Amino acid sequence: MTLPSKPCQKEVNVERNGSTGIIRLSRPAANNALTYESKRLIGQSIAHFESDAKVRAILLCADGPNFCAGADLNALESRLDDAVEFDQYLRFGLEVYGRIGTSRLPVVVAVQGLCLAGGLELMLAGDVAFASEDARFGDQHARFGLFPGGGGTQRLARIIGQRRALDLMFSARWIDAPTALAWGMVNYISPPGDLWQQALDYCNMLAQRNPGGIAQMKRTVRLGADLPLQGALELELSAASEVLRSKGARDGIAEFKARRKPTNSSSHGLSIDQPPSP
Repeated sequence: MTLPSKPCQKEVNVERNGSTGIIRLSRPAANNALTYESKRLIGQSIAHFESDAKVRAILLCADGPNFCAGADLNALESRLDDAVEFDQYLRFGLEVYGRIGTSRLPVVVAVQGLCLAGGLELMLAGDVAFASEDARFGDQHARFGLFPGGGGTQRLARIIGQRRALDLMFSARWIDAPTALAWGMVNYISPPGDLWQQALDYCNMLAQRNPGGIAQMKRTVRLGADLPLQGALELELSAASEVLRSKGARDGIAEFKARRKPTNSSSHGLSIDQPPSP
């Protein structure tokens, strides 16, 4: 699937569509292979959208037939001889991907074509993932004697389980979109021509939710995953006390009781009708 054509001025292009901030990988001729610069621009773009009060969600997507085939090996190879520089290079990538997880904004990823190795790591850092029917996912590091350096060994196992993650890494095989959906790697599958719009519609739906509540849901799920159950429940309790006593939640309760459609500022997930489908 190819997104609506845009002039590509950078490795990563940024725009805003209503309440959705869009980050687009823009190296289609190189299968959107990730460089230091592209990672820097991703991190910079997240910070930019976090400072914009009108932005309620981020859509991470890519130009061309493939989402991302991995890291740019030329950029990686040029740093191998300097252990300090190479360590800094890897740590910078981890920091950028970590920024996706710690951002108060939900990050939705739309994947078409190939999503491999470093591209898979980037996709896994997001919160919700849409995949085109033609999408293929895999970790190719073992095939070439390489090793994940963008969080792949950790995020993949946490999302799909250790046995599936190890098999995918050991074998370096690709899986298709239905398998990725069944394993919980992605949330939705879209026809190739509809991927962009369905992912954008989902982001626009998020704009109808209380941003404070959404941010706390993301924070508690991510932080709580690494805590013992009792500690995670305490984390939820603290967040619930803050969100449920906020003006947005109070307005949402009043609208629910009055059977009115929640407004952008107050809606926090309580819904009289069925939630909108992406």
